[in-house]
Amino acid sequence: MAADRFSTATRLKALGTALVQGPAVARVYRSRPPRRSRLTGRAALLALVVCSLVVALAYPMRQWVTQRSDIADQRRQSENARKQVKQLEDEKVRLEDPAYVEQQAREHLHYVRPGETGYTVVDGSGEARRPKDEGAADRPWYSNLWDGVDSADGRR
Repeated sequence: MAADRFSTATRLKALGTALVQGPAVARVYRSRPPRRSRLTGRAALLALVVCSLVVALAYPMRQWVTQRSDIADQRRQSENARKQVKQLEDEKVRLEDPAYVEQQAREHLHYVRPGETGYTVVDGSGEARRPKDEGAADRPWYSNLWDGVDSADGRR
């Protein structure tokens, strides 16, 4: 067993010498003592504890990360709501001004004061354009139904 501590060449030389001396001595050099496993009871227990901690903490950590992302989303939504409230408050203040209300009525509703003449220019070219009939989707349902009855009767 002392040969295990030396190099491979030394072990081969000792094995050759043992073979020359006889087969009984060679068996002693050939058979190695069984190797002891490096995984001891303490190491196995430590690995078991670490694995159980990982498993025990995995779900709470996942929940924590999910909740943090939900909190960030809620904060973003809250900030957007604050901005929208601020815009609506500004719009409310503007709508209390009669001049602004009159301007909006003239612009969007085409209101005119008494004595004024209102003009609406649609296209600028002066000719009216009719929209093209793109099929059954542009007609009312009853027209489509009646056309279906007519075509089934063979009138078309």
